[in-house]
Amino acid sequence: MSSRRKAVERVKTGLIVLLTFSALLLAWRTNLFNDVLAAVPLLGNVGAQMRDASGTAESGSTSFKEAARPLGIVITLDRGGRFGVKYDTDTRNAVYRITSGIIGEALGSASSPNEISEYEWRLALSKPGVYYEYIAPVRLSVLYGWLLGARMPEYTQDFMLRRVFITFGEDRNRLYYQDHDSGLFFGSDTGSAAGKSQELEMYGENGAEFAFETGVLGSENAPYMLIMRGSDHPDVRSAVSAGSSEDLLGITLAAFGHLNETYTTYPGGADTLICVGTQFNIGVFSDGRVQYRRTDGLPSEDEALEISESEMIERARAIVADSIGATSGSAEIHFEALERSGSSYSVFFGYYIAGGGVYLQEDRHGALVVFNNGMVTDIEVHFRHFSFTGEHTRLWPERQVLAAAGGEFMLCYSDSGAEILQPFWVKPS
Repeated sequence: MSSRRKAVERVKTGLIVLLTFSALLLAWRTNLFNDVLAAVPLLGNVGAQMRDASGTAESGSTSFKEAARPLGIVITLDRGGRFGVKYDTDTRNAVYRITSGIIGEALGSASSPNEISEYEWRLALSKPGVYYEYIAPVRLSVLYGWLLGARMPEYTQDFMLRRVFITFGEDRNRLYYQDHDSGLFFGSDTGSAAGKSQELEMYGENGAEFAFETGVLGSENAPYMLIMRGSDHPDVRSAVSAGSSEDLLGITLAAFGHLNETYTTYPGGADTLICVGTQFNIGVFSDGRVQYRRTDGLPSEDEALEISESEMIERARAIVADSIGATSGSAEIHFEALERSGSSYSVFFGYYIAGGGVYLQEDRHGALVVFNNGMVTDIEVHFRHFSFTGEHTRLWPERQVLAAAGGEFMLCYSDSGAEILQPFWVKPS
């Protein structure tokens, strides 16, 4: 089940966490927290895929663009200390542009991985290097495509991972990652040259640390979560994108490749605009939700199209980027999960702003793209526009939240129709 399917329960959990804070005041007074104060699309649009009678991807020419960037990045410096970024999207993107090639080069030249101990993993984290933590687990083969723009060699063992990092050696860099499913740790020698740390000397230590280094009760349940100093997070303004239902329909038709086709529109119930084409139906709702369904039939299971998870995510990413991604304002849209049910695959995306996930009303994702027998059959996107108000909300410091939550937590915003959204902490279920 995807990381945001139970958003309502998480909000409840978040409230429980808030209530727990009062119990931590005694710990605060005993100095437990005394140092805390301080992209080339695979297919241009859905219509191109629908018009392709075979629906087969040109896998030999497939290229990929990241459908998610790491939520947190840590640079362990040569001179000691760490620089971490998690809530400043502009800085995160700047660091990613510098470091993604470094990690990609290491990943592309890595030897077969060897299982290592957690002790060796933690020892490596103390060495100069770069660490990525993603929002949700992704396959190593998918990450390979994001960082290198190509398909991972078939002989390479695949893993599900959220955390990957490299250390800078005297001669060669070394790659590390943790398998999300088993919890095991792996290391690989690489062919990437040393000396990359010099490219990161512009960054200074800012107090970032891993949870296991804090000594806070509960850190053992999320030892490699990035813990940051500071407690002010921005308030956000939310609105339906682009104005009228007709405007949203125009964006959708263009993004999905049907703008120049023949179609009919008519009003539906509850402020709904219905669009019917020869191969599709679209419903546009007043809250910015758009639902798309293919109506011209599917290949049978015997004729199912072969498509990899990486290719499905890339096709879905291109669809989402050309629709809600073009109108999201200051928010980013990231891949969250791929779920399988028989021959059907569902690819989920969510809105993120200032390092916080946005929970839409009625526990909906920002976007859902469904594949059946290898072809896109259903899409649901939510057109929302987010901007910063200039105001900030002061939350409890992360060390204190770590102790209250007893493990991992995340920043979030709840978009249930209010214009102004304020941040709060949530413990994932």
